[in-house]
Amino acid sequence: MIEELATVVSINQESITVVCDIKSACSGCKQIDSCGSGQVAKAFPQKQLSINLITELAVKKDDTVVIGLSEQCVLESAWQVYLLPLFFLISFSGLGQWLVEQSIFSHEIYAIVLGMFGGYLGYRLARYLQSSKNKIDKLVPKVLRVLAKNMPVTEISS
Repeated sequence: MIEELATVVSINQESITVVCDIKSACSGCKQIDSCGSGQVAKAFPQKQLSINLITELAVKKDDTVVIGLSEQCVLESAWQVYLLPLFFLISFSGLGQWLVEQSIFSHEIYAIVLGMFGGYLGYRLARYLQSSKNKIDKLVPKVLRVLAKNMPVTEISS
């Protein structure tokens, strides 16, 4: 489960709105002070992402919650979105090249067009697979738990 901290900013009757910071990869690197990309990342403010979620947990405004997303769903979506168009592009390009070598296509431009069509077909297939209601519901983050608030210390006695 991929987890991230978020802050509840508003509560509606059927959902809550949470905000979490989008972290730059440069913020965790030890070379941030000597790297040009790190300097650029430090110069720009952190962006925030706002998400409306449905939860059964009792939350209040300004609570810190842990939201999570299934790693399996993210990986499944990633391979479909990235590899299906690439696989179709390479397969159709290979088919087009074979058709050119067999003199079925008179020019290589037809093989290139066939390869581009294969890539587009792979893109459309991935888009279709990602647009199912079940898939969309799996890719919505869930509120896993509410973190306890820090209590202010007013007096320390010995």
